[in-house]
Amino acid sequence: MGDDLGDEWWTHEGNSGVSDAEEETQTEKQPTEKTNAKIKPEKRKRVTEKTVKAKKTKKNEQKECIIPQKKEIEDEKSAKPKRKRKKKTITDVLSSSEPKPGCPADLQSLVTQYFSDKRSVIEQEELKLLDSCFLSSNDLTHTLSSYLKQVCPKWSKIQKQHTEKSSVVLLIVCSSALRTIELIKQLTAFKGEAKALKLFAKHIKIEEQVKLLQKGVTHIGVGTPGRISALIEKEGLGLQALRYVVLDWNWRDQKLRRMVDVPEVKLDFMKLLENGILNGCKEDKIKIGLF
Repeated sequence: MGDDLGDEWWTHEGNSGVSDAEEETQTEKQPTEKTNAKIKPEKRKRVTEKTVKAKKTKKNEQKECIIPQKKEIEDEKSAKPKRKRKKKTITDVLSSSEPKPGCPADLQSLVTQYFSDKRSVIEQEELKLLDSCFLSSNDLTHTLSSYLKQVCPKWSKIQKQHTEKSSVVLLIVCSSALRTIELIKQLTAFKGEAKALKLFAKHIKIEEQVKLLQKGVTHIGVGTPGRISALIEKEGLGLQALRYVVLDWNWRDQKLRRMVDVPEVKLDFMKLLENGILNGCKEDKIKIGLF
C-alpha cells in the first residue's frame, strides 16, 4: 500500500512537473510567436512605407530637377534675341556688282513705277516717253564736257541765239550742292563764253537766285531737283528757252547711291519732271540725256 501510494505520488508529481514545464514553455512560446507575428507585419508596413516614401522623394527630386531645366531652357530662348535677316542695302548690292550705265528704259521704268498708284491707267500711258525724247546716254567713258559736246554739237550757235532772261538752254540736274560745284568746274572745256548758275538751296536764298536769273542772260543752270522745282513753281525760272535736260544719272556717292537712289532727292526729281519737263518732252521741245 505504501509503495502504491508512493508511485502514484511520483507519477502525479511527475505529470504535474511535466505539465507545468510544458505549460511554462508553451506560455513562453506563445508570446514570442505573437510578438513575432506582430513584428513581421509592422516591419513590412515600415519597409513598404519607407520604399514608397523613397520612391516619392526620388520622383519629386527628379521633377524638381527636370522642371528648372525646362524653365532655364525657356528663359534662355526668351533671353536670346531673334536674329532678323538684314535687308540688303543699295551699297551691298552695288559693291558686289559692277555699275552699269543708265539708259532711257531705266528712267521710263522709274517714272511708271512712281506713278503706278498715283495716276490712272490712261494717265500713265500719257507719261510714256518716246525714244526720240532722249539724247544718247553716257557709256561711262565720257567727262561732262566731252559728253555735252557729243549731244550738243552746235552749242556755240545755240549759245549766241539765247537772249531770254529767267530761263536757261541747258539744265543739269544732280543730287547735292557739292556735286553741283564739281560739275560747274567740269564745264569749262564746253561752255565757252556761256554763263552758268548754281541752283541749290545750301547757303543761297531762293530770292537771290530769282534776282540773278532776272538780272542777266543765263545759259546753263546746274543744281538740285528740289531747288530747280521750287524756282519753276515761283516762276523765277522759266522753261520757254529750255532745250536740254542732262541728268547726273550714273554718278554715285560714298555709299554708292545714285541720285535716284536717295529717297528725298528721288521725290524732288519726280516733282521736277511733273513741273513741265515731261510735257516739254512730249511736245518735242526738251530732250533728256543721262550722263
